[in-house]
Amino acid sequence: MYLEFPVEKGDFTKAGEVSSQIKRTLKKLNIPSGVIKKVVVALFEAEVNVIAHSFGGKVTCKIEPKYIKIIVTDTGPGIPDLELAMTEGYSTANQEIQEIGYGAGMGLPNIKKNSDDLNIYTKAGDYTEITMGFKIENE
Repeated sequence: MYLEFPVEKGDFTKAGEVSSQIKRTLKKLNIPSGVIKKVVVALFEAEVNVIAHSFGGKVTCKIEPKYIKIIVTDTGPGIPDLELAMTEGYSTANQEIQEIGYGAGMGLPNIKKNSDDLNIYTKAGDYTEITMGFKIENE
């Protein structure tokens, strides 16, 4: 199964919509709840990062019998220092974003903690693409 969703920049009223839609799909497919939780946490963080830090993007999700692959691609501006951005608590979110409850600097660390496989392409002045993989194992 293949799913694709757009993610708009700056629209925090829609934060979590994509992860909620994918969660509903995974439940219908009887994916184990522990796997669903990991997918939703990682995807929500990536979705918020696109909304907060990029010019917009998209989420694609491929669901196979034993594996879920999610690719979150934005249109820029890229992450200047990925190693620093992977540090818990480090954030480039502005005060406005932090005042509405986002930008705590846990996005990329939470994505890493919840993904079985993770690959991040990014470059300052370019786009960012996060590829997350989740093994489907019976609980």
